[in-house]
Amino acid sequence: MDIKAVAFDYGGVISFFQDNNAMNDMAVLAGIECSLMKKIYWDNRSIYDQGLVDGAGFFKSILADVGIFADHDLLERLIVRDIESWSHVNPATEALVLALKASGIKLGILSNMVQDFLDRIQNTLPVFSLMDTNVFSCEVGRIKPDKKIYEILLSQLNCKAEELVYFDDLELNVNAASALGIHAFLWNNAEEARNELNLLCVSC
Repeated sequence: MDIKAVAFDYGGVISFFQDNNAMNDMAVLAGIECSLMKKIYWDNRSIYDQGLVDGAGFFKSILADVGIFADHDLLERLIVRDIESWSHVNPATEALVLALKASGIKLGILSNMVQDFLDRIQNTLPVFSLMDTNVFSCEVGRIKPDKKIYEILLSQLNCKAEELVYFDDLELNVNAASALGIHAFLWNNAEEARNELNLLCVSC
């Protein structure tokens, strides 16, 4: 069956993954060790991605759990640094997206994403406007690897699972997509992705 659409994760695929400097900067702002900041951030990130709390609520809660009171100024600085750390689009991925767009294939983003990022950054990054649809966890109330979020993507792209190619940098998300019949691949780099697409007769 012909491929009708290609979708990408955002963080670590379209954008570079958050680097250690960002986590260290947030730890310094909060006055705690970087290892602790990393733990409380990632242990609780799903509630933020799912849209159950906003950025202020997220950082206030995780810091309160380790005995840190965060005032409005600190919360805002943490939100800004966190958002900035996810805003660096990988030019090689963007070039691949542009090539796919030129070929006429449908495009989408499927991402565990927080509302603060969308409100403050989405409209400044041209790659978002290249997509036919964007499915964000904070907007649909589901996070990967929940199969429902993949079904939402398929519905919005109006294609069957076997007509979709999906790239993600996390194996559990790739496995969840594959279980539904989607052609899902673990992202390493744009060159490998291009090769996978060519093998499926997708021009890029």
